[in-house]
Amino acid sequence: MKVSFTATPASSARLSARIVDQDNLPADLPVAILQGAEMSRFSGKVGQVFEGFHEADGAVVRLALVGAGKPGAARLANLERAGAALAARYLTSGETVLAIDLAGSKLGPRDVAAMLCGLRLRAWRWDNYRTKLKDEQKKSLAEVVVSSAPEGAAAAWEIEQALAVGVEFTRELVAEPANIIYPQSFVERCQARFAGTGAELSVLDEDEMRALGMGALLGVAQGSRKSPKLLVIKWLGGAAGTKPTVFVGKGVTFDTGGISIKPAAGMEDMKWDMGGAGAVAGAMLAMAGRKAKANVIGVCGLVENMPDGDAQRPGDVVTTMSGQTVEVINTDAEGRLVLCDAMTWAQREFAPKTMVDLATLTGAMMIALGMEHGGLFSNNDKLAEKLLAAGLSSGDKLWRFPLAPEYDKLIDSPIADMKNVGPRWGGSITAAQFLQRYVDEGVEWAHLDIAGMVWADKPGATWDKGATGYGARLIDAFVRDTCEG
Repeated sequence: MKVSFTATPASSARLSARIVDQDNLPADLPVAILQGAEMSRFSGKVGQVFEGFHEADGAVVRLALVGAGKPGAARLANLERAGAALAARYLTSGETVLAIDLAGSKLGPRDVAAMLCGLRLRAWRWDNYRTKLKDEQKKSLAEVVVSSAPEGAAAAWEIEQALAVGVEFTRELVAEPANIIYPQSFVERCQARFAGTGAELSVLDEDEMRALGMGALLGVAQGSRKSPKLLVIKWLGGAAGTKPTVFVGKGVTFDTGGISIKPAAGMEDMKWDMGGAGAVAGAMLAMAGRKAKANVIGVCGLVENMPDGDAQRPGDVVTTMSGQTVEVINTDAEGRLVLCDAMTWAQREFAPKTMVDLATLTGAMMIALGMEHGGLFSNNDKLAEKLLAAGLSSGDKLWRFPLAPEYDKLIDSPIADMKNVGPRWGGSITAAQFLQRYVDEGVEWAHLDIAGMVWADKPGATWDKGATGYGARLIDAFVRDTCEG
């Protein structure tokens, strides 16, 4: 979506829009539009859209009014929803250009950037494999021209545009089918997208991981013909010598469940079991794009979990990179096996003060929270508070769950240091307890279980149905608030 700024309204545009605060219709609207909006009970509620037609300079002009709600604490989120409502309404309208006139709107630079971010995010759709769309189903809107914007709006948009690009990349990775995105192609897609950004990418292959003793991650991958990878993305934009913040993403590019195979119905959804790694990659792209003044490392553990003759069996015991042993009770509890080795490696390599992992880890989290919040577990109250705040400001909401010794004993094994699953009850908590055993002393750590958040069966405020991009904005907001100062 191309966005440009002009001093005066684009006179040639057939479609224009005005941003309207609730219960405050602009007095300078054409009479037909003003009366039509009133008759239609348009009040400017958040995301409400009214469309009318009027004559200007001998031509009929299509004018949309979109509601931004009442000014207040939720102003940025409301404006984002207003922009998204315009995209949802006109993406397939046949119009190619949308002119947004901000004259008299009293919006600040950040307000304008938020509105445009919502518009761009809602306009994203993955149509690469759809070859028989009817004309009225095809995306037509390709450009937005903003007039009478406040000073600094274009600069503010440059920053938010980088974030939108990162979210879109997360969605792209999650939306792609597993025959297209697998460990090696995930790496290659990232290498192509990060080229020229200033970020540093490196990759550990299977032999290197074996030499390091990553028996848990490699155990998950051994049933697949697709070789595992550990992708590392470095963005060192902060002060030299400052300890980096590390984000670790679960990247199971397809999860059959392994020998503990999943039911056939719905298994196609497991292409998005790499949503944690996708969020990390998208957030890193956003931070590189906006030149974040922070030292941040993204680590993506990339595997495919398949059930062939070499696959890991229930009852197998693996030795993790940390030296701890795990009795694999269920091969479908594979994400924690990937993460534990990736987390150990990241701590030994970078000695971070703070480490956050993101993973579509448990179905139990979807039972607990549905598709409204991601689950948060942490060994540090201040870190948890900062992540909760970042979730609220970014819209990627979180809800905190407990960690306690009472749960920890549920994963004790009679023949190894631990089991990879506990009983049915508290499944998300015991998964977090498992991961906590791989956190070094003194490291502030949080685990985000985002199983219900990376994919949506129906459209949301700023996404169409499908990949939501959840997690990328959360990471970016957390880094802005806590690492850049």
